Amino acid sequence: MVSRDLVASAKAGDQAAFEEVVRETHRRVYSLAYRLVGDRAEAEDVAQEAYLRMFRGLASFREEARFETWMYRIVANCAVSALRRRGRFGDIVSDEELEVPTPEQPEQRSADSDELSRALAMLPEGQRVVVILKDVYGLSCREIGDELGVGEGAVKVRLHRARKRLADILTGGSDRAGEV
Repeated sequence: MVSRDLVASAKAGDQAAFEEVVRETHRRVYSLAYRLVGDRAEAEDVAQEAYLRMFRGLASFREEARFETWMYRIVANCAVSALRRRGRFGDIVSDEELEVPTPEQPEQRSADSDELSRALAMLPEGQRVVVILKDVYGLSCREIGDELGVGEGAVKVRLHRARKRLADILTGGSDRAGEV
């Protein structure tokens, strides 16, 4: 976690402090970018763009949320923008996905991180982004919807479907994550 003093110094224009913020957060920023875009080179571009946006917007950071939350939102926004620019993101939610999900109990299964990473990579971009932002980075459905430009209900539907597909993949029920 980046200290408040370091953020305050960077916010006041101390370039060395901002460089320290970058050093302390680069692994987390790159990791989120990579998980969202699924490509190492593209993740580096996303991380660079995110730091540029952070640098430009730091003076207006109001500290109503933790710095890390603000940082993750910027990275997620940059990643979604990159996916859209490259035509790989498509529609966030198709019309057929707007049905209301029924509650179900997910199977309890432990998966090692490699298996889970492979399963996440099998999800369509839109579902992978939603599940990572919700389950890994703890954003609310409303926050995710704001980032993606869709309603909270659409995020919930996408999250439900992503979790269901992950459970199917991890339990061997389906290795064809792209099926609807």
